[in-house]
Parts: sequence; structure tokens; C-alpha cells
Amino acid sequence: MSRTFNITADCKPSFHYMVDITDRLEQIKKMIDAGQYFTINRARQYGKTTTLRALAKYLVQDYIVVSLDFQLMSHKDFAEEGAFVKAFSKKLGADILCCF
Repeated sequence: MSRTFNITADCKPSFHYMVDITDRLEQIKKMIDAGQYFTINRARQYGKTTTLRALAKYLVQDYIVVSLDFQLMSHKDFAEEGAFVKAFSKKLGADILCCF
């Protein structure tokens, strides 16, 4: 199967044409190794999700990678601190269990 241009979801190198982001991943890993923070903020279709998924794969040999999607939590979970802690803990536990 030949590769195609993807403009609808995260890119997968085996299926889609994409820019080599190895240098970017190395730069981010150096920041993580140094205990620094980083942000990824761009408009739609700039590769944010693709970069984060590639970063997770890149870091998995040196770190325990946990991915959380707060969009899957209810707006009620953010109304009170106790509700948030309960929902966050439940989500974190489910995500950790699925990763191993």
C-alpha cells in the first residue's frame, strides 16, 4: 500500500507522508531529562497529537509513559476538588492498567 497525505487525524509513518521529527523528539527528551517543562501549542493540523504519540514511543525505553485525556472526563468532575480527585484517580488507574 502506498503512503498518502493525511489531513484528518494523527499521522502514521507507514501509511502517511510526514516530516521527520526525530530532531524535535531528541530536543524534547533533553528537556525532560533535565527536568524542564515544555509546551506544544499550534493551530489545527500542525502535528501536535502526532508529535505526542511519537514522543511516547520515543520515551518508553527510558520512562514510564502515561497518557491521560481530560476530554473524556465529565464537566461535573471539574466542579469540585473532591470530584476531580476521584475522577482523576479512577482515570489514572485505568490508564496505567491498560498500558502494562
